[in-house]
Amino acid sequence: MTTTSLLTLVRGGLAVLGFCTAGLLSAATVGEPAPAFTLTDLAGKTHQLADFKGKTVVLEWTNPECPFVVKHYEQSGNLPATQKAATSDGVVWLQINSAATGKQGDYDDAAIKAWLAKNQAAATAYLRDRDGKVGKAYAAKTTPHLYVINPEGVLVYQGAIDSKRSADAKDIAGAENYVKTALAALKAGQPVATSSTQPYGCGVKY
Repeated sequence: MTTTSLLTLVRGGLAVLGFCTAGLLSAATVGEPAPAFTLTDLAGKTHQLADFKGKTVVLEWTNPECPFVVKHYEQSGNLPATQKAATSDGVVWLQINSAATGKQGDYDDAAIKAWLAKNQAAATAYLRDRDGKVGKAYAAKTTPHLYVINPEGVLVYQGAIDSKRSADAKDIAGAENYVKTALAALKAGQPVATSSTQPYGCGVKY
């Protein structure tokens, strides 16, 4: 191999390494700017994370057929109540479904609208991420998986909705709602004490 060929190979390898490093830096990390994204809601309106700069944003990965989602919706109303309290306080709440086309939980427009209405969901918007790009950028693992982004666009919490890792709605009463705790801390101008927890639920159906 000639010196010129070797230099070309090394430069190519460095370029690939730089690309991979940039990808890693753009992944969701608590304490760092949340990854940018653009998704479309059920009305065909696009939403960019940048649109909400200056506001607290909650991202909630969901799947209507997951038993853990059922626990927090149909069986208890826990997530709709948390959404309602947050949005009434000026928080932007975005539900995201990263199920691929044809996978569990990939409802058509009529079905998802009916599900949202039946459960009195109070999120700002329901967004589809069928190619999974946003879910993978945030390393969303389960439904539900929650993220809280502060008004400066920094991720301050990621993980479970609460401290009871079960599909039993009876456990909600004795659980700490990590999202409520994080939002209360932000409102009070305090740091989020518990900034990362292990999410629980069904795997996201990429």
